[in-house]
Amino acid sequence: SIAPHTLEETYEVLDAIERGDFTHLREELGDLLFQVVFYARLGEEAGTFDFEAIARGIGTKLLRRHPHVFPSATLESFGATPTLDAAGVNQQWEAIKADERETQQRAAMQRDASLLADVPLTLTALLRAAKLQKRASRHGLDWPNAHEVMAKLEEEVAELKSALAEGARDSITEEFGDLLFTVVNLGRHLGLEAESVLRAANRKFERRVRAVEALCAADARTLQACSAAELEAYWQRVKHAEKP
Repeated sequence: SIAPHTLEETYEVLDAIERGDFTHLREELGDLLFQVVFYARLGEEAGTFDFEAIARGIGTKLLRRHPHVFPSATLESFGATPTLDAAGVNQQWEAIKADERETQQRAAMQRDASLLADVPLTLTALLRAAKLQKRASRHGLDWPNAHEVMAKLEEEVAELKSALAEGARDSITEEFGDLLFTVVNLGRHLGLEAESVLRAANRKFERRVRAVEALCAADARTLQACSAAELEAYWQRVKHAEKP
């Protein structure tokens, strides 16, 4: 029952970071930390884990994943002369992660043999779409480049137009979902995270709407009292004012 609150607290942390509100961020990080402590207490009461086990687990994982910093995967080995350059560190990181995924997938296959079995259902739809695509890509199920995805995007737009012409609600819903999924795929090929990019677009839209409201108020108008043409004129003024 606490899980939805954890998701909410996480988004409040992200919001504070993106707004640059570091005073509020301190408070939100405290709220998020409380969630971790709460889970630790629940785990302790259930006899499965406690806070110490959580901290020990992440410590062990960090030591294991950074052999260029901790060559023997121990704190004592910190400070040894690095033997890898930046490219070698990245290659080693991917190899370690791949080994971890293989171990996790072997365990998951006892329950579900699919390569997508351990992609969390609780992720936001955009994040989960990207993770599903990335996982499939490792096994050859992917477009070769962004240009190919653009062609697929155009195909999906055409299919949505066709569904709209037919007026079948189920088909419209399905095709719109396919379109969104392909947009996420395009972002992945462009090296963009759809979730973050959409949050930025949301902030831009909100900023512009607030600016339009301010212009209307300065003219003793309301949005509701303006015609579509007048609102478009205000919108263009706001866009023009944002240009460097």
